[in-house]
Amino acid sequence: MFATYVVVTVLTSVVNGSAAIANLVGHDYPKSQADKMGVPRSWMRWLGTMLGLGALGLVAGFAVPLLGTAAATGLVLYFLGALWVHLRAGDYQLGAWAVFFCLPVAALALNLSHHGTW
Repeated sequence: MFATYVVVTVLTSVVNGSAAIANLVGHDYPKSQADKMGVPRSWMRWLGTMLGLGALGLVAGFAVPLLGTAAATGLVLYFLGALWVHLRAGDYQLGAWAVFFCLPVAALALNLSHHGTW
């Protein structure tokens, strides 16, 4: 069980860290998605920062379990907000969103099962 917890947490951190970098450096894909969803480009740095902090918090959770729990919870909430934005914009192609959402859900569940509840 511990190995699964580590693998899923690291994978979630890497995926979200990569998305954070894409937002922060101004890659074309996040900018085109923001335009498509009606999200101001001025929010890209803030959104990238949130993803980056979530990714770092997941890894820090190995040393401070409560921090990992908070980071995973924050990412789950972030992607619930992203779902709302997609649905509001009429975008129902949610495959990539589902991957990004399920990873922190799994990381949160494994964190809670490994460390117990708060």
